[in-house]
Amino acid sequence: MKIKRKEWQQFVPRPLEEVWQFFSRPENLNELTPTNMSFEIVSPIAGRPMYEGMLVLYRISPFLGIKMDWATEITHIHEGRYFVDEQRFGPYAMWHHEHHFELQEGGVMMTDLLHYKIPYGFIGSLADALLVDAQVGRIFEYRRQAIERLFS
Repeated sequence: MKIKRKEWQQFVPRPLEEVWQFFSRPENLNELTPTNMSFEIVSPIAGRPMYEGMLVLYRISPFLGIKMDWATEITHIHEGRYFVDEQRFGPYAMWHHEHHFELQEGGVMMTDLLHYKIPYGFIGSLADALLVDAQVGRIFEYRRQAIERLFS
């Protein structure tokens, strides 16, 4: 399977500092992840701002209630502008997620740029077409609604 690219944008009518503070705390992922995915951070990160090299370990049930361990690393940070998380262990052959924050009049334009690849060749491509692509879309739609609720 080839690498897939997805992009989402959302305007948040709040100061950049406030938006950055929220997103630079990995424990806030709990508020942005659908509850039916049983998302649970298992690494001791509460109250700690992210830093390059930070590993975030969590358990999640993305499909059919099957629990999976997942580890992402914060690989790049430009304070107040962007950060990148990359999967180190988990369900994807590749996961590279860029979070961009652009100051605009009246708030912040947030852009999520995701590149991912499913393992298992043809079987993975089939799973992506039947399940994964739609699930990723639902996760980011939930995230959009949560951000709107949290920052409106």
